[in-house]
Amino acid sequence: METINNTDFNFPGQKEVYKGKVREVYNIEDELLVMIASDRLSAFDVIMPKQIPFKGQILNQIASYMLNATKDIVPNWLLACPDPNVAVGYLAKPFKVEMVIRGYLSGHAWREYRDGKRMLCGVAMPDGMKENDKFPEPIITPSTKADNGLHDEDISREDIISKGIVNEEDYLILEDYTRKLFQRGTEIADQRDLLLVDTKYEFGKTKTGEIVLIDEIHTPDSSRYFYKDGYQERQDRGESQKQLSKEFVRQWLIENGFQGLEGQKIPEMTEEKILEISNRYIELYENITGEDFVKADTKNILDRIEKNVSDYLRAGA
Repeated sequence: METINNTDFNFPGQKEVYKGKVREVYNIEDELLVMIASDRLSAFDVIMPKQIPFKGQILNQIASYMLNATKDIVPNWLLACPDPNVAVGYLAKPFKVEMVIRGYLSGHAWREYRDGKRMLCGVAMPDGMKENDKFPEPIITPSTKADNGLHDEDISREDIISKGIVNEEDYLILEDYTRKLFQRGTEIADQRDLLLVDTKYEFGKTKTGEIVLIDEIHTPDSSRYFYKDGYQERQDRGESQKQLSKEFVRQWLIENGFQGLEGQKIPEMTEEKILEISNRYIELYENITGEDFVKADTKNILDRIEKNVSDYLRAGA
C-alpha cells in the first residue's frame, strides 16, 4: 500500500513550494495554491518516521467537507479538489494569528487553569470549573507564531491590535467569523452526536482585499471532539471524556516514553500499529462527516496526483 511522504512536483505555472509538517503547498503564478495532504503523521512538533495510509485523503476530504458546509456564512479560499489528497484555491496573504476558540475547559486552557490562572489571552475564565466543563459562552484565545516558527504563543486581542499584527477593523471581522464558524461546527457535530470542544481557524486576505478562511477546518488534527452520549455523566463522576481527535496518537507516544523532548526516542511503529492508526482516522472521518469513507486507489499515487492537478490547471482552473 503506497503512502505519500514527500512530493516534488513541477506543475504548470509553479513558482515556489512550501513544505509544512503534513502538507506541501505549491504556489501557481501567485494566483492559486495547490495544497497536497501527505500521509505524514506529526505529534509534539515531530514528524513520525512512518506514514499512515489514507491519512492525507481523510484530512483533505474532511476539510473540504467542512469548508463547503460553511461557505454560506464565511467566504473561504477553496476552489476545487481535483484529487482525493489535493485542494486548490485562491492565494491569500495569511494573518499572523490563529483564531483559537474554546467551548470547553480542555487541553491548554485546562493546564493554565489548573495552575491557578483565571485569564487566558486577556479573557476571564470563571472560578469553580473542572476539566472539560463547558464554558458559559465560547471564548476566543488567539495565538501567534513564535519567531522560530515552532510553537504558538498566547496573545490577547489588545496586544494583537496594539502591536499592529492585525488592525482593529480586520480583527473584529476575524472574531465575528470565528464565532459563526464555531457555531456552525457545533451544529454539525451535534448532528453526529458529537461535541466540538475547541478548534482553530486561520484567515488570509486576497488580492482584492477580501478576508477569507484558509487552510483546514474542523479536522481531528485541528480540533477536539467529545462524544456527546454520556458526556455529563462522565463529568459528574469525574471521569475522562471520550475524545474523537488524534489525541489517541499522543497518548500512545506518551505511554511509550515519547513527548518530543530532547533525548527521547520515537517508539517503533509496527505494521499493526500503523494499520490501527489508519483505521482510527477512517473512524474519525465517518463519525465527523456521517459519510462512508471510500479509499482512493493508492497504486502510483504520486503519478495520479500529478496528472489530476496538471489536468485541472491546464483546463484553466
